[in-house]
Amino acid sequence: MADAKRGLGDELGALAHLIAAQALETPAAGSAQALCTVATGYFMKGEHETAARWYRLALLLDPDLAIAHQNLAAIHAQAGRSEQAAACRDRAYRLQRVFVESVESAGAALSRVLILYAGGSPGNVPAETLLPTARCSRIKYAIDYAAQSEDGELPPYDLVFNAIGEPDVAAPLAGRLERFAARCGRPLLNPPAAVMRTRRHLLPALLGDVGGVLVPPCLRLERASAARAELAGLLAHAGMTPPLLIRPAASHGGDGLERIEELTALGARLRAAGAGYLTQFHDYRSADGRYRKYRMIFVDREPYPYHLAVSSHWMVHYHRAGTGDDERWIAEERRFLEDPRAVLGDRAMSALAAIGSRLDLDYAGIDFSLLPDGRLLVFEANATMLIHFERGNGPLAHKNVHVQRIVDAFGRRLLRASLA
Repeated sequence: MADAKRGLGDELGALAHLIAAQALETPAAGSAQALCTVATGYFMKGEHETAARWYRLALLLDPDLAIAHQNLAAIHAQAGRSEQAAACRDRAYRLQRVFVESVESAGAALSRVLILYAGGSPGNVPAETLLPTARCSRIKYAIDYAAQSEDGELPPYDLVFNAIGEPDVAAPLAGRLERFAARCGRPLLNPPAAVMRTRRHLLPALLGDVGGVLVPPCLRLERASAARAELAGLLAHAGMTPPLLIRPAASHGGDGLERIEELTALGARLRAAGAGYLTQFHDYRSADGRYRKYRMIFVDREPYPYHLAVSSHWMVHYHRAGTGDDERWIAEERRFLEDPRAVLGDRAMSALAAIGSRLDLDYAGIDFSLLPDGRLLVFEANATMLIHFERGNGPLAHKNVHVQRIVDAFGRRLLRASLA
């Protein structure tokens, strides 16, 4: 295989197979880790199914290689194989709760950041993007799998970043997180109590009185089955009428999101899906008949533009909308990124500044639209807001300078926290 890969000009593939041959011929300490390194190389290149084959090969030599199970979980999750992903996560975090990721630095000592995250759930913020290993040493701690006694056995760290940004994921861990925060003795960014205030049904009370903002009413339904009369009473009390949006708890990216036009369908949907959120639907089409969804990121309460998605469908998600496939929408997004005030107006920018202050988080974000009357229609505002760099030679490469501004701002926030 190595010879065949070299014949095709694939030197990386040739090297990978030579490493595999040596590891399998004379298995020794480190052989599985060498194969895991090969797998991770493919994983970082985006060749996920190839990476998965190499991870499985590494696990033949060492079934307890936690990082291989962890990355296999990410591969399964991205491919929509949720059951396999959950099984791999569970295996990984039962084997290991602490993962140290760092690089050697010839300059100043790197900050050591302890990242609290939930290994069993995806409701985490993009710590890998925000905390590059060139800037800090990442100590990732799957606290949902760790006994409280393990808190005292952690490697030394300078500050803590709570990366459990989804409040429905954080809720079962609330006591555990608060106890850790009280005892850690280090600055802690994104305090758990502030994260909990961003649950969807709490946002109308948190943000509803901000000038120039519309936050549709939202109900949290804890029980899977509710009688039609009871549902009607709950909706009437909240001032809600169909059409309504229903979504499972702790869901993002449109997973499980539906628009319900009448109560009979709502009852059936609840019985099928279980507990979740009901939100009043508000038509937000622009004058051209398109739907627009903006995302701003708050770093230390200050807003930074991240993206604009334009779609012909009311359920707008960036990559599904095809923004990067149409020069018109790319140009419109570039105008927003380069000068959000010119696009949104002074009133909207003042509202965004007030929202960042109300959220009171070191890292958060907001998805919203701009209504014809100039108000912001808030879809969600919380810490679980993904950002990432785009391919440097792709149609969305223009975004990278703006992503870098967010990352740099977060780096400055880390520095201020470490000096406090």
